[in-house]
Amino acid sequence: MFAKAFRVKSNTAIKGSDRRKLRADVAATFPTLSAEQLSEVVSNKEELNVIKLYTHKGEALTVYANSRNPVLFEFEKTLYPTVYTLWSHPHLLPAITTWPPVLHKLAGGADLMLPGVVVPSSGLPQIDRGTLCAITLVGNRAPVAVGIATMSTMEMLAAGMKGKGFTVLHTYMDQLWSFGDKTCPPTIVTLEAEPVTEHAAEEEQDDKGEPSKVPEKSLPVDPSLQIDIGNVSLIETTESAEMGEKEQPSENGAAETIDEDDLDVLQELEDSRSPQEQMDALLHQCFFHALKCKIKKSELPLLTSTFLRNYMFSCCPKGQQIDIKKSSYKKFSKFLQSMQQQKILQVKELSKGVESIVDVDWRHERIRSFLVPEIAASESPAQDCKGVDGEQLYHPPEIIPLYGISSKMAPLFQESRYKKGDTLSGSEVRSAVIDYVKTNELVDATNKNFVKVNPVLCDCLLNKSEQDEISALKWDDLFSRCLNHLQSFHQVTFAGHEPIVRKGNIDPIDITIAQRSSNKKVTIIKNLELYGLDPQAVANILQQRVQASATVNTLPGAKDRAQVQIQGNQINHLAKLLLEDYQINRKYIQGLEKAPKTGRKK
Repeated sequence: MFAKAFRVKSNTAIKGSDRRKLRADVAATFPTLSAEQLSEVVSNKEELNVIKLYTHKGEALTVYANSRNPVLFEFEKTLYPTVYTLWSHPHLLPAITTWPPVLHKLAGGADLMLPGVVVPSSGLPQIDRGTLCAITLVGNRAPVAVGIATMSTMEMLAAGMKGKGFTVLHTYMDQLWSFGDKTCPPTIVTLEAEPVTEHAAEEEQDDKGEPSKVPEKSLPVDPSLQIDIGNVSLIETTESAEMGEKEQPSENGAAETIDEDDLDVLQELEDSRSPQEQMDALLHQCFFHALKCKIKKSELPLLTSTFLRNYMFSCCPKGQQIDIKKSSYKKFSKFLQSMQQQKILQVKELSKGVESIVDVDWRHERIRSFLVPEIAASESPAQDCKGVDGEQLYHPPEIIPLYGISSKMAPLFQESRYKKGDTLSGSEVRSAVIDYVKTNELVDATNKNFVKVNPVLCDCLLNKSEQDEISALKWDDLFSRCLNHLQSFHQVTFAGHEPIVRKGNIDPIDITIAQRSSNKKVTIIKNLELYGLDPQAVANILQQRVQASATVNTLPGAKDRAQVQIQGNQINHLAKLLLEDYQINRKYIQGLEKAPKTGRKK
């Protein structure tokens, strides 16, 4: 529900009468709360805000937050606790345990499947279908997710612990958790009896054949057992499982070997990961591999872009490629910020707009416990990512045309919750237009290829001379008019970097032939920087290939741009470099038609 960013509609302080009503609703929903605990959840004195929001799927919710964290959220007139509330009251809901590797999958929006549920020796808690449950990890009683059971305990066992077990509503590390102070779960030791022998277990069974045990809610949590150790205990084990380790922490904190059945379960979960989760795992693997094997203390401070390009890319397994945009972080700066919060490294802005890694804690447990994948360890250093003529491997940017909403076009996109100034892709524009037409029932009943023009479409898409003449438009005409009336933007995304949005269309790489003294010709190349190419590197490669002098000069009228100038008409060599080696799309290169004719028949 909160796996992706939501949109806040309003954020207001709660009224006194609403506070009393909320307290009564919480008491009715969670009758096990004492009066003192109830006052902790809904305080009389502490500031409490009511936040109306829409999820990425358009669902309307209400969130109740104190000055620091969201404590409750209401969906379809039902109250649910957040993980922040459950960390203070871990026994508020029945607890279901799962393996640490499953946490990342749940945070990505997946539901909890029954193969991922850990069945304790005492058996699963008795729950009915629709029961709200807290999801915990092996070895830690602190809840990391809130979910609704899709079947009763008896039905789960009858199904052989297969299928969907719980619909997950909210997790640690999702967007609702990010709305708070982003604290990590405490470590709450599970208070379970010591394992007994098989003979002793038989003696403790009651007449019905069920093992007797102390109810979990009757076991108080000693505050001394609640230690905030960050998310090391949660994420570290996730990493170890994703990197191929075959050890799993047991409930007493010791590492034990997973049996074959558990390995099958984890393998099933691994294979069913979403592309986003797979990219997150690859990102973490390359990050820790680079820190453990590639970076030296003498190389610090190191530009974050250089670290990504020269070190993390070289740690990427063969056949895979890091794409930050496809991860849950979306931006490399956010990923580094997350690592910095875990005190793995320190990032500072040494010069304006340029961040550098200034310190790394190589004694950090996550770096020390990271195991280099066997395939990566066996590879020769010479196999690190190298591209053209020994240069660092270049990934062509992803260029997407975007369309900005002007004040004139805003009414057309208002129903799709877009506003003036938003930039949309072509597919998003198309979807918004289709939704508008269908919502307002504008499809011509006699001919569905036409769309009736209502006052909004008339004002947005028709000229004054057309407003009295045109009453309907074909679908293709409707889309083309809409795109033409929107402002032109473009988005450039380099591998591992956050997208850059600029107004207008991107300038192509411009290649021109100029005449110099003594009738000598030179080739001039401009706009290489827009495509992530280093003009000096391009000049060096061309100079080696054609054995002609090449220079790099500041582009007139642009202090931060440069142009490459090389003797002779070198467009044929330049075309091979840009099209074949750097794989730049031909439509982004201007001037290739000026190449000299070789006179050879092909």
